[in-house]
Amino acid sequence: MISKIIAEELIHKVKKSVDAVDKIVIVAHVAPDGDAMGSTLGLWHYLMTIEKEPVVIVPTAFADFLKWMPGSDRVLVYADKKEECDKILAETELIFTLDFNVESRMADLAPAVINASAPKILIDHHLHPGDYAKITISHPEISSTSELIFRLICRLGDFSKINLACAECIYTGMMTDTGGFTYNSNKQEIYTIISELIKIGVDKDEIYRRVFNTYSADRMKLMGYALYKKMKVYPEYQAALITLTAKELKKFNYQNGDTEGLVNMPLSIAGVVFSVFIREDSDKIKVSLRSQGTFPANKFSADVFDGGGHLNAAGGESCTTLEEAVAKFEEALPDYKDFL
Repeated sequence: MISKIIAEELIHKVKKSVDAVDKIVIVAHVAPDGDAMGSTLGLWHYLMTIEKEPVVIVPTAFADFLKWMPGSDRVLVYADKKEECDKILAETELIFTLDFNVESRMADLAPAVINASAPKILIDHHLHPGDYAKITISHPEISSTSELIFRLICRLGDFSKINLACAECIYTGMMTDTGGFTYNSNKQEIYTIISELIKIGVDKDEIYRRVFNTYSADRMKLMGYALYKKMKVYPEYQAALITLTAKELKKFNYQNGDTEGLVNMPLSIAGVVFSVFIREDSDKIKVSLRSQGTFPANKFSADVFDGGGHLNAAGGESCTTLEEAVAKFEEALPDYKDFL
């Protein structure tokens, strides 16, 4: 039995909204990760089974190791098909925004979504949701948005409508947003849901292989270089840092998603409870933070990099140089010694 965490009133509102329309758009955040793709495609498959006309739009491309996911070939990338996406958004009747809490996470896609006349439904598990949506389902205590999509479908009375493709997408989102169920995943109900997904036919071992064990040679070399040449350990703060410049990324033919999971690797070092990865992007510095135990990666991210997230997994950014971002990280470490 899975607890009914989503309020009954919200379930009724979602059902009424979906029943009243045919054209639906599902939107994810910029640089969509496994949970963003898992939740959007999971919802897409469900809506297809109830004979709606859903379209998934993402601001920018997603990683190659997620392109095996059923329905991924139908996803529209706004950066590549702006005119087509703008037309769809202008004509749609309902918009779901999944796996992000504020409109800025949609990057260049944000104006088209926010200005669309269609009502919005926000479903997310990050702290501090924005106020742009007509219906907001926000549960930061839940490990992934994909899990929320599973719970929503069940509460709508449509568990039987979860086909294998839908189940595979939901499982992928749950698996990737917990690092293969190694953090934020100690609640019994997660495994009850996994059990139900396996009953539908999900091959969890094969999904793990497709996501985590299909590196390109360049990606593997980049990982080795980052760990050998660019990792710095701070024993007194039980922390580690990896940095990569744009030049270094280009040297290894960087593709979107090639650094996915890199930030988790230093946590395998005995005594390290906090790991940060900082890389140069085209217009800003991207920061990923992971921790173990009670060390608050989200608080560090919010205080230092104007970001946020969960206790053990967070993200942020900086409009400084890479060197300045590193200096901010190092200067802040002593302030967090009491959390160790």
